[in-house]
Amino acid sequence: MTWFFMTGAILTEVAATLSLRMASQGGGKKWLVAVLVGYLAAFAFLTLTLDGGLALGIAYGIWAASGVALTAVASHVLWQEPLTKVMGLGIGLIVIGVLCIELGAAH
Repeated sequence: MTWFFMTGAILTEVAATLSLRMASQGGGKKWLVAVLVGYLAAFAFLTLTLDGGLALGIAYGIWAASGVALTAVASHVLWQEPLTKVMGLGIGLIVIGVLCIELGAAH
């Protein structure tokens, strides 16, 4: 269940961040509600992840790094924001970093 909660934390944080973009572009109060609910859900899922036994440093690192990478890809798909080769390299390095954190925690 820990990884289920981690996935929920990541996805709800990304949804909240994307909703923040909509709210900032005059989307109205419904998007602000989505931002609030999304971030509250993300922190609730992150709390459940920590309660499930995942160490704080690992959980936060995975959550933050995955959120950055997914938000960059989603904003490219949804709003045609730039996603350059250098940005792609950065996302690849994030993935490698998250894997290193997870593998390092196993030792």
